[in-house]
Amino acid sequence: MLFQFGPHSSLLLPFVVPGAVATLWLLGRAWRRGSTPDALLALLVLLPTLTVSQWMLGYAGWFDSHDGYSTVMFYVPWQLGLLLGPGYYLYFRSLTNQEFRLGPRAWRHLLPGLAQVGLFAGVALLDLGWRRGLHHEALPNFFGTKGAAATWRDDWFEPINWLALALLVRYGLRMLADYRHYRRYLDDNFSDSERLRFAGLQQLLVLQLLVLMLALGGTLLNYLFDLSYDAAWYLFALRGVLIYGLIIVGVQANYAAATSPLRFEPAAGVGEASEASPSGMPLPLPTPVAAASAPMGAAATPSAPVGALPGALLTPAGGAPAAGVTTAGTAGAIADAPPPALPPELQPWRDKLLRLMANEQPWLEPELTLAELAHRLRTHPALLSKVINAGCGQNFNDFVNTYRVQEARRKLADPRLAHYSLVGVALESGFNSKSTFNRVFKKLLGQAPSEVARPKV
Repeated sequence: MLFQFGPHSSLLLPFVVPGAVATLWLLGRAWRRGSTPDALLALLVLLPTLTVSQWMLGYAGWFDSHDGYSTVMFYVPWQLGLLLGPGYYLYFRSLTNQEFRLGPRAWRHLLPGLAQVGLFAGVALLDLGWRRGLHHEALPNFFGTKGAAATWRDDWFEPINWLALALLVRYGLRMLADYRHYRRYLDDNFSDSERLRFAGLQQLLVLQLLVLMLALGGTLLNYLFDLSYDAAWYLFALRGVLIYGLIIVGVQANYAAATSPLRFEPAAGVGEASEASPSGMPLPLPTPVAAASAPMGAAATPSAPVGALPGALLTPAGGAPAAGVTTAGTAGAIADAPPPALPPELQPWRDKLLRLMANEQPWLEPELTLAELAHRLRTHPALLSKVINAGCGQNFNDFVNTYRVQEARRKLADPRLAHYSLVGVALESGFNSKSTFNRVFKKLLGQAPSEVARPKV
């Protein structure tokens, strides 16, 4: 009988089947679309699926069948921990840069894991191909189902697991360091970065690290107290939960990455020029010739807040705009009194930016990016980023969201809109979700939108 399912094996089956289906589906999509994130996510889903499959099949009778099924259990690479750390890191790289590809430099990270696969393949060729197949030697171990080379390979099991843990920690720390720079890259280039933060990936990495540490701890306890297989079963059930987490978080992350112009390069300088060339070097700043026609110090009367200086536009928590202070007056004051750090050649671009924000209100578009705004100004994103940083004292994300928060505060105070829900106010102010609205509103005003007093309906 191929399977003899009992309680333990049956409870692992709901993890294995979705993991196998998701792996095949992701590989097919990666093949059709040439999608690197899909290929790497397929690898990450496959690794715990293989491990849980080993225990599911073992409890289904394969280890105890003492025939070819038992032989399969010894020669399939069920546990490939050396691919975990590099796999997570390369997956993060592929999510944050649409131009990332698995070139020679990327494949070098996978060499330890590929060597582990090669070890299994070499042992299988030696035992099953050379000794058993060509020389018709009997397999000497485990009721005639396991060769000597496989027994020798098992001596490397624990050291390889410790090496896998070390690689996971190393690549995890590297990914977290790059992630801090990536957060700054998002703030410099995107007005709505919530779905691009990939926070779930960090949680999965922590869970993966916990699972591997528990597995090693279980191995140590088994060595000391000779635990039963039933006690270790719970660790593999936990890996099954990881399969679901990878599928849910990964598919969402892949969609967000595929629909956003992400070009993050960890080696590139982070800060004033977030755009990087393919080589990772900052792109040069163009000469602002096109702004020569913009009159110095001029500012059109805006219908929305300038948003360049939060202190001037956003009052402290619980406060209210000063009586008689209009957004038009604020715009003129900012245009006439630029920050001391702003180079004179950037002043025309600053004036042009403030007029565009006031007149065209691009901040009402939830997916507004630095590149799109630079295109409207007919300048380079690197120059626009410098104008916003030096001329407005903010990054791009805070610059745009200041307009949105000011618009939301105006709507919250408008008696005609008293019947609007907070979600309605958020969406009509340019925010993409209520959670982003709450976070940004509290960040800039020090209070949640729900704490703002509103007129009665």
